[in-house]
Amino acid sequence: MISTRQPVYSHLVEGFGTVAITPVDPAADSALIHGWVTQERARFWGMGEASRELVQEIYEDVDRRTTHHAFIVSRDGEQVALFQTYDCAEDRVSECYEVQPGDVGLHLLIGPSKGAAEHGFTSSLLTVFLGFQFSVGKARRVIAEPDARNEKAIAVLVRNGFATGPEIELPEIDLPEVYLPAKKARLTVYDPRAAAASA
Repeated sequence: MISTRQPVYSHLVEGFGTVAITPVDPAADSALIHGWVTQERARFWGMGEASRELVQEIYEDVDRRTTHHAFIVSRDGEQVALFQTYDCAEDRVSECYEVQPGDVGLHLLIGPSKGAAEHGFTSSLLTVFLGFQFSVGKARRVIAEPDARNEKAIAVLVRNGFATGPEIELPEIDLPEVYLPAKKARLTVYDPRAAAASA
């Protein structure tokens, strides 16, 4: 199935390529996302045992919400990452820190590489996505809460200007439409004002 959704943002990164950000089409993208989230490398995403049908249902639920959004990120037309955002005030992370107006949460999953690892690949995608959030969205800060054991993800965020905060425990969510187990995470914050001051 081919998605009919169009990019909501694109940016040419010199020496890297054109990065495009397109809202997830649950029906068209579920097979791709399922292939990514069920790999061992994506274990911290928490969907390793999910069926393709469940993946589609999860992203249909995200698609219905006004507070949560999912995006496929492409580089020169090749789908390479899944990014999700959420209104921190409407998410379980709000129970773990003092949410400020304009706090937007971020989850990112880089798709499997088809060749050798490329230095700066994730940073280039993340830089474009942050640009999208601050220029098109209403973000004032971006909050990420990777699994506390995911040292690689935390290091990438820090290299891209996120400040590390405390280890937190995201509470269990057990509702008819969604179940999320409790998770120990590392709170990280990207504040463009602080980043500019330290540059």
